[in-house]
Amino acid sequence: MSVRLKLTLSYAGFLMLAGALLLAAVWVFLLRGGPVGSFVPNLSDLWLVLTPGNFGPRVFVPAAAAVLTFLLVFGLLGGWILAGRMLAPLTRITDATRMATNGSLSHRIRLPGRKDEFRELADAFDTMLAQLETHVAEQQRFAANASHELRTPLAITQTLLDVARTDPNHDTSELLDRLHTVNTRAIDLTEALLLLSRADQRSFTREPVDLSLIAEEATETLLPLAEKRGVTIATSADITPTMGSRALLLQLATNLIHNAIVHNQPEQGTVWVSTSTHPESVLLTVENTGEKLTQELVSTLTEPFQRGTERIRTDHPGVGLGLAIATSITHAHDGNLTLTPRSAGGLCVTVQLPAAPPHTGR
Repeated sequence: MSVRLKLTLSYAGFLMLAGALLLAAVWVFLLRGGPVGSFVPNLSDLWLVLTPGNFGPRVFVPAAAAVLTFLLVFGLLGGWILAGRMLAPLTRITDATRMATNGSLSHRIRLPGRKDEFRELADAFDTMLAQLETHVAEQQRFAANASHELRTPLAITQTLLDVARTDPNHDTSELLDRLHTVNTRAIDLTEALLLLSRADQRSFTREPVDLSLIAEEATETLLPLAEKRGVTIATSADITPTMGSRALLLQLATNLIHNAIVHNQPEQGTVWVSTSTHPESVLLTVENTGEKLTQELVSTLTEPFQRGTERIRTDHPGVGLGLAIATSITHAHDGNLTLTPRSAGGLCVTVQLPAAPPHTGR
């Protein structure tokens, strides 16, 4: 049976039960043996109900049957109409669900009326549809960009091989060097895509880690690159215990510090790396000097393959997934990543993660 039919039968059944109880009470009240002013029947007079001469079954039962029949018809008809009106919002939600199943995620219920359970359900469904539409659009854009980025090194490799085949006298060592460079870029891009997928799926084991030690390790690893580019790294670390994957958090810190070094001033640049702890969260902050960035450009840097024209360096173009991976790792650890352009130029990146419970230790 449908929910509407079940509700209709329930309404009619309760109405019939209430009517029968009411008629029984009226019947007993009419046959009370006490004074006229008494509204409570004497239980010893209940036998009068079965006495034919005392307004008994022969007179009262037909009237009661007629009333109950009317109540049954009224209950079924009224219950059907009332149930239909009550379940009308569910019909709109069901229609929207069917449209979403068919691939139309732009449709919204927008249920009017006062704030009740159905309105809350419809609003939650609209929010889910909006998030799904955004997520699908991001996935489609990511797939298109990834395909383009992966096709580029393959096309270059094909061109180099065609040139080598048509020109046997071509310098083999130069060809091998260029193939090695192109292949390395393709491997880096593939590994970045795999890391991004792993972070999005949250397929990792959480363990107690100290974010300050991870930032220190990432800084020491990238110190030769900073010295090569003439960039000074200043660190300030507090003990910052959190829960998560040490490998992923190390990749997070490495990406942020690497970006701060690469996208910096040509000479005498500075990178500030600091960690701090708060009652319920820990912070990793990476700032760097550099060219002035607009808020519009900064808001797009966390999207995959978005490098920004001011941030492209010919000597180290990267794969355009550094900040995207950092954002995914942060979200996988239930944290937030914030990008803020510095007024003096450069970028400030703040990662906020939940603090580890006190009993987990350092």
